[in-house]
Amino acid sequence: MSDQGQVTEQVRTIYETTGWSAVGGVTGDAQAFEDLRGAAQDYVSNCRLRVLRHLPKRGRRLLDMASGPIQYPEYLEYSKGFDTRVCVDLSQRAIDAARSKLGSLGEYHVGDFLDLSIEQVDAAVSLHTIYHIPKSRQEAAIRKLIDITKPGGTIVIVYSNPAYFVSVLFSPLRKTFRSLRPQKSEGETLGTIYFHRYPLSWWKQFTNVAIVQIRPWRTFNTRGQQAFFPDNRLGIKMFSALFALEEHYPRFFTAIGCYPMIIMTKRE
Repeated sequence: MSDQGQVTEQVRTIYETTGWSAVGGVTGDAQAFEDLRGAAQDYVSNCRLRVLRHLPKRGRRLLDMASGPIQYPEYLEYSKGFDTRVCVDLSQRAIDAARSKLGSLGEYHVGDFLDLSIEQVDAAVSLHTIYHIPKSRQEAAIRKLIDITKPGGTIVIVYSNPAYFVSVLFSPLRKTFRSLRPQKSEGETLGTIYFHRYPLSWWKQFTNVAIVQIRPWRTFNTRGQQAFFPDNRLGIKMFSALFALEEHYPRFFTAIGCYPMIIMTKRE
């Protein structure tokens, strides 16, 4: 199997087992990658709803590339104005869960997005997906998203920023710590899932076929939020202040934040 195939199979296997397995209504993915504390609840909800601002209010078809089980209520909001939500995922378990929520309002595809035939859509979303695709295939995935979106249509992608300031500051310390720890036995976990993040300048290559905007989605990853924001009333106020600052200074928080939102409008 090629390196690309191994990465795809790794991601599929993780989400067929641990990733979309739910305990008490909480998936392994959410446990690993989301801040589930009470103080963060309103903040993370408002961040998810940022995607909705950039989608058309009405349309026929919305593509959800790597839809997962549509695990948060805010994600369901994205397709309320569309006739059909086109769900694509490597995991059959994810598609089965998405079908249980959408029923006849969904169109369902299991497999590698780059290998599937998808009819034209009015808009598309892809959250926390592209950076888990092998780095040599990420450009092809973006170009396919653009190709199957109608002229004037919008694509919203939540990506990961290698210039995330917490990683830049603490990466040397983290590498030293890892070198001192005993090595764990081999095996795939949600913590070791493949990812590759290109710099934000990488997105400029698509400006000939789409108008590209980059705005903040969330400044901190889950570890950062848990480290800097307490789970109490003070934490709630801090999250509220952070969201307001992101809204007022989007360029700054895009540059330093962990998760940028790439908004692409396909040129006519």
